[in-house]
Amino acid sequence: MMKFIHKKRGVTRRTALVFCLGGLALAALAEATNAGETVLREDLNSVFQERGFTGTLALYEPDTDRLVLVNAKRAEERFVPASTFKIPNSLIALETGAVKDVDEVIPYGGKPQLIKAWEKDMPMREALPASNVPVYQELARRIGLEQYRAWLERLDYGNREIGTVVDRFWLDGPLKISAVEQAKFVARLAQGKLDASAEAQAQVREILRVEESDGAILFGKTGWDQKVGWWTGWVEREGKIFAFSLNMPMEKLADAPKRIEIGKALLAELGVL
Repeated sequence: MMKFIHKKRGVTRRTALVFCLGGLALAALAEATNAGETVLREDLNSVFQERGFTGTLALYEPDTDRLVLVNAKRAEERFVPASTFKIPNSLIALETGAVKDVDEVIPYGGKPQLIKAWEKDMPMREALPASNVPVYQELARRIGLEQYRAWLERLDYGNREIGTVVDRFWLDGPLKISAVEQAKFVARLAQGKLDASAEAQAQVREILRVEESDGAILFGKTGWDQKVGWWTGWVEREGKIFAFSLNMPMEKLADAPKRIEIGKALLAELGVL
């Protein structure tokens, strides 16, 4: 049994429901999220709408197994992870020896790039926040399909499907993951509970750190595949972890700042930031 709680923006309505009324989507949600409280905040769709967008946010609190969903249906839908895959990709690169540490400089290949700032050799410490695609494609070729298959299974990441193109599967598919799966994945990383070495997890956490303000430390990574924009990470505050993943339809690079703007507004509404 899954306990669902509906809340309204500014008003709490503690109506606990067990949905068996032909709700296939909710039944799938219950199965995917296992036991624990799930809070549906459909009222917070307005945070997207006020800025001219639609989208979803999954917020997961691992200490209590509590999941908060804005647009619950979309939160369970899988999309290509785009550059949010740099989170597990960095970990896999370290664990397989494709790179010795986050400060080893990796060549970008010398070709013109979509973003001028990518036309530079970089260590992962710079390449992750810069979202440098060619640097991570070089790492992917070093890692190889066989090791990716083993590691995505080991990390239980999304649908675990990588196809046959080693340096594009997270951009074009077939790899896909949902916002709920992303939030739960980074929650395990934040806690150091992935099936990987403590040292590698610590290095990845270090390069994901974005900022600290008012006692809250923010970690995160954006992504975009010219269709869907992502922002995935977590907040550490008062000894607790709040893992989140946002995605929304996004066709223009000019809209990229909206991912973080909307995400921060939602996290503020939820009392996380």
